[in-house]
Amino acid sequence: MTYTAEQLDGVRRIKRCRDYYEILGVGRDAGEEELKRAYRRLALKFHPDKNRAPGATEAFKAIGNAFAVLSSPEKRRRYDELGRDQEHVSPGQARHYSYYTEFEADITPEEIFNVFFGGHFPTGNIHMFSNVARDAHYYPRRHRTERVWTQEQEEEEHRPQNSYSAFLQLMPVFIIIIVSVLTQLMATNPPYSLFYKSSIGHVISRETENLQVPYYVDKNFEKNYQGAELQELEKTVEKDYIDYIQTSCWKEKQQKSDLSNLAKLYRDERLKQKAESLKLEHCEKLSSLIGMHKGG
Repeated sequence: MTYTAEQLDGVRRIKRCRDYYEILGVGRDAGEEELKRAYRRLALKFHPDKNRAPGATEAFKAIGNAFAVLSSPEKRRRYDELGRDQEHVSPGQARHYSYYTEFEADITPEEIFNVFFGGHFPTGNIHMFSNVARDAHYYPRRHRTERVWTQEQEEEEHRPQNSYSAFLQLMPVFIIIIVSVLTQLMATNPPYSLFYKSSIGHVISRETENLQVPYYVDKNFEKNYQGAELQELEKTVEKDYIDYIQTSCWKEKQQKSDLSNLAKLYRDERLKQKAESLKLEHCEKLSSLIGMHKGG
């Protein structure tokens, strides 16, 4: 695996960025054409088939996510508002390499790249998010004075000096594993699950009496929950289920909105059809639950 000093510096620059505008290298007043030009330039520069520096894959994802958010008027407006709020709450504290984690596009970097380049990397075959080394003839010829790093050199620099130092390096991992196992052994399984979970014995299907919400319990459930205790538990089941349906509905709407905005932006009939065909199944379930609740 080889990469140039320039490529490594580029990845480090992306990691140091404080927001999506800085990732794309545009101002906050940048228009559609400027965003497109910035994305084209950076997507080709950081695509994992061309840039094999450590962290290039994450940088490529960040670039795609930045473009997807800033090219959507609604997402961009909310992103700008959140940025101002956070600058007011914690002045002087840079949010390096987070870019406001509440804003992540539902459309994938592959789909964005395909919109621009038709699914093919301009200088070779596309292998999304692949940083594995390829045959030597695949790489373009480099200048003699260009400095490169090799996987062997990196491994030599980081190779433990002896078995004792290797053990010391792995000790925190062993401690985490042991603590995790002990925690699982001491933890008590919840009395129900919204989904079928054979690993903890939740294989018996039930429905709440009020909203007919499906949930799963173990074989001893009826012995432990009856009368008022059962009613209180089922209220919790219904609340958890409604929260899950609301979150899923929001994600469906965001995905549909992202695809619609991209379809309009690039006049892409394929994306338009995909957006129109997306079904808001969880939103329909939510409407049904609200209707049942009002009816009750």
